[in-house]
Amino acid sequence: MLLAASSAVGADEPKVQSGSWQKHEYSFVSMGFTSTYSCDGLADKLKRLLIAAGARSDAKVLPGACPSQLGHVEKLARADLTFYTLIPDEGAKAPDGPRAAGTWRAVALAPNSPRELRVGDCELVEQFRAELLPMFATRSVDDQTTCVPHQESGSLINLKFEAFAAAPANAAASSP
Repeated sequence: MLLAASSAVGADEPKVQSGSWQKHEYSFVSMGFTSTYSCDGLADKLKRLLIAAGARSDAKVLPGACPSQLGHVEKLARADLTFYTLIPDEGAKAPDGPRAAGTWRAVALAPNSPRELRVGDCELVEQFRAELLPMFATRSVDDQTTCVPHQESGSLINLKFEAFAAAPANAAASSP
């Protein structure tokens, strides 16, 4: 009976596999209809979305060249991103880049998940999905996000996917 119990516990642990960190640099421009952002506010939101989606924690998201001073809402807010995503090793040739142990993990973007995400950020989530999510190793993408321009009423953020991300330190240490 003890053997069966330990097997069940092992079944819940994520499978750890090797991967390579891939560097991405991107200039992001947001032109929202429902919500507008200051350049530093946009940078903060994007960093939270990148980390939630599985980017390495040292992601750098800086306010872009904006015509007004920091903190002032812009019609076209900009942010410059430098971040790393983990790509699983598959096939004969592994991708170039620093190596790391990774696992597939579930990600759900919805109001208050991450905590700072609001219904008014719907268009930003749509743009994140279209422009930045393809830079991640993802599977099982289920996008039920619906944005109604110029109003929060009727908008819904509901983006779910699995992302290949760095394995927790305890899982990486116990992997073969």
